[in-house]
Amino acid sequence: MSGKFIVIEGLEGAGKTTAITTISHILNKKNITDLVYTREPGGTPIAETLRNIIKHGLADEPLTNKAELLMFYAARIQLIENVIKPALQANKWVIGDRHDLSTQAYQGAGRQNDLMFISTLKQSVLDGFKPDLTIYMDISPELGLKRVKARGEFDRIEQESLTFFERIRERYLELASQDSSIITIDASQPLESVKLSIEKALNTWLMENGIA
Repeated sequence: MSGKFIVIEGLEGAGKTTAITTISHILNKKNITDLVYTREPGGTPIAETLRNIIKHGLADEPLTNKAELLMFYAARIQLIENVIKPALQANKWVIGDRHDLSTQAYQGAGRQNDLMFISTLKQSVLDGFKPDLTIYMDISPELGLKRVKARGEFDRIEQESLTFFERIRERYLELASQDSSIITIDASQPLESVKLSIEKALNTWLMENGIA
């Protein structure tokens, strides 16, 4: 059985960690236990250094929107080439906490970078590489940020305005509606209902791909 790349996406507070745990349990029940976990940005020494800059910035130098965008792609290609592709080639399954869809939503709609530039950059850097399955955890920015606030301090991106996150959610939903490899889960449901929704969606996908 060849490895697969499954990605979890969503706004802050959408419950991505819960989704990853749920997916892991489901795969383990199918005797798929050789799992590799990644997060973006991050996952390699270079990518983790870029993550720290993106998340917290530098005290003496503002980070421009375009520089932030380029850092995401630099971190992403390091992770893909040094971790994700080798794992898939070794028939391992990779479960990712965010991938390129986040950049399309956050740096595209949120930061309002030029979408054509992002599209060109994506094609040049990724060259068609994409997840086998993306599960988008949909939640309103108000509820998501309320959950994040209960966890503690906001990082550099979490401190953005509500409008910023509303633009991101709108773009997420738009992109999800255009790509059959993206499954949308209502993350505002009670926890057990969210888990059941993920389980149903993943089991259906596994059956359709002859893995059940």
